[in-house]
Amino acid sequence: MLIVNAISIKMRIADSRSFSIDYKNNCFQKDGKPFQYISGSIHYSRIPREYWKDRLLKMYMTGLNAIQVYVPWNFHETVQGVFNFAGDRDLEYFLNLANQTGLLVILRPGPYICAEWEMGGLPAWLLQKPNIILRSADTEYLKPASEWLAELLTKMRPWLYQNGGNIISVQVENEYGSYFACDYNYMRHLHTLFRLFLGEDVILFTTDGNTDKEMICGTLEGLYATIDFGTDTNITAAFIRQRRFEPKGPLVNSEFYTGWLDHWGEKHASVDTVKVSKMLGEMLSMGASVNMYMFEGGTNFGYWNGADHDSRFRSVVTSYDYNAPLSEAGDPTDKLLAIRDVIKNFRDIPVGPMPPATPKFAYGFVTLQKVSLLDTLSPQGPVRSQYPLTFEEIKQYYGFMLYRTTLPRNVPEPTPLISPLNGIHDRAYVSVNGVYQGLMERDTALVMNVTGQQGDQLDILVENMGRINFGSYINDKKGLLGNLILGNDVLTDWSIYPLDIDTAVANGWLQAAHSGSAMEAGDGPMIYSGTLKSTGLAWDTFVKLNGWTKGQVWVNEVNLGRYWPQRGPQQTLYVPGPFLSATQPNNITVLELERAPSHRRILFMDRPQLNNTGQKT
Repeated sequence: MLIVNAISIKMRIADSRSFSIDYKNNCFQKDGKPFQYISGSIHYSRIPREYWKDRLLKMYMTGLNAIQVYVPWNFHETVQGVFNFAGDRDLEYFLNLANQTGLLVILRPGPYICAEWEMGGLPAWLLQKPNIILRSADTEYLKPASEWLAELLTKMRPWLYQNGGNIISVQVENEYGSYFACDYNYMRHLHTLFRLFLGEDVILFTTDGNTDKEMICGTLEGLYATIDFGTDTNITAAFIRQRRFEPKGPLVNSEFYTGWLDHWGEKHASVDTVKVSKMLGEMLSMGASVNMYMFEGGTNFGYWNGADHDSRFRSVVTSYDYNAPLSEAGDPTDKLLAIRDVIKNFRDIPVGPMPPATPKFAYGFVTLQKVSLLDTLSPQGPVRSQYPLTFEEIKQYYGFMLYRTTLPRNVPEPTPLISPLNGIHDRAYVSVNGVYQGLMERDTALVMNVTGQQGDQLDILVENMGRINFGSYINDKKGLLGNLILGNDVLTDWSIYPLDIDTAVANGWLQAAHSGSAMEAGDGPMIYSGTLKSTGLAWDTFVKLNGWTKGQVWVNEVNLGRYWPQRGPQQTLYVPGPFLSATQPNNITVLELERAPSHRRILFMDRPQLNNTGQKT
């Protein structure tokens, strides 16, 4: 009887809940009353699960009444047909925490999200189909995309506001007007699919940039058209453009940019706090609903960073701090306090103190030792091929692959090794008989000289620096995409090793291989290992690799991401406290790709350094 009563009460509550567009009064309506949302973007995929509640509470205490959330398809379906919503991927747990905190949700499930995320959230396994047209009505794309949305949206339907949850609106696709395809049949198919799984009552919307072309190709009848723009834009002109596509209904800026992303070799992005707060106040005064992108950016842990390609390939850095109101480590900033002062003029701010910054600790130096050669990290052995194969052809989607062949003849004088079709995606580290010769890089360094004898072993370690996440080049395959030519000889007879470094780290193989000897540091790809002793604390920290060149860092089993201090601007990697043990030694693993310093030390600091630009690209 109690169960029946509980179900009945829940049904009555759901019956009384509604979220809709009031076209007569140009606003949203929540439960029959005018409603303006003040929202911030947060990405659960970029924040440790243990910190979700902390970040959401800080957003609520700033005065936000909603959050905006992307769902990265490739984060949940890394293997086709295998869906993972556990642990750090537990989206429903995240939605529940937001609900308990008092935050509504604007859901952006894609299937493409951009977000400076690897391949814009699309799974790399789609590229096994060589002629696939992504984000279009091409059946090779539409079938797996539809299967993913069926899985995801079925889970999301109970979380819709009118069903008793906290999702007030759902975006269909993302900034589609920025893509070349302009395929209305694709958008119609998605519209039908979203209605099928979510019902007729939920608000479905689109978001596009502030140009006519973007709005024309990205909007569709039946989907509410919103716009996005930052502090460099005239508010009135932008909303006039939205009005041309939505003559009635609420004004909405779905991405008001509080900061911006960073690429390696460029200055750390910064957007002026005064401009952000002034413009936010102006939009709210107009009655517009606003989402701030980002409110907290977080971190591109592991290999999840994306890349851009305009005149050349530009990889996004590991930090997604974004110069946002909450820092990469979730700490309130002056920008957050200024935004809260603006919001106070439009709605009541929750009573109580802002949760403090998480505690930080400077653990000091750790000395590392050389422990392993890379070719031991492919336990299944090589794939043999006359010509190079891509990452996607071998189903090694992220990280690194080692391409090995032999020199076809004597090359006593420096002889050019050439990638004639710009087929290095994205960086290649070249060794002959284990001696590092130099590197080749996409778009910028397609020729280098080598020497050696016929039969010498030629090793080319190729790094995937993150797939393009925006624009027309998102079908971004990795590895050696074409032949390499040594002088006049096309290199053939390759042994290709998919390197599973993450599994080796997780299983402790590299720690077990620790020689304990003080081996000299050298040039070229090499793995180093050490131990951060337990201190009784597991607080946030930041690791700095002063003198190291470029590579990847793991703490215990967690891949922190890429470092590249010589190129900058990012100089430290964020290490959340939950990644550390307070009572057990913490294993540190570093893959250095070019040159390690003779001191072989890394430093754990109590503050980040994100704004020192090194060598220009």
